[in-house]
Amino acid sequence: MQDRIRAFVLAALAEMQYDVEGVTGDTDLGPAGLDLESLALADLSVQVEDEFGVKFDLDEMETTALMTLDQFTADVEARITAATATSGSPA
Repeated sequence: MQDRIRAFVLAALAEMQYDVEGVTGDTDLGPAGLDLESLALADLSVQVEDEFGVKFDLDEMETTALMTLDQFTADVEARITAATATSGSPA
């Protein structure tokens, strides 16, 4: 599942005109890596929410900016698992 999430995130970032060449799982989403600004993080979060049926709170954007790509995809996967456990159906 994480590979699918990673592929989706990288495709979304490329559509948002971010250079994803050379991005690895250890690449930070924030200033030390991809340098996603708050609006870009919000846009990415909405796209992930729509694709995978998970939710992010606005106050989580600062924490998300400190994550690496692998940490973010693991977080999304955990949210999918939690949503599936709560609803009883896959996201």
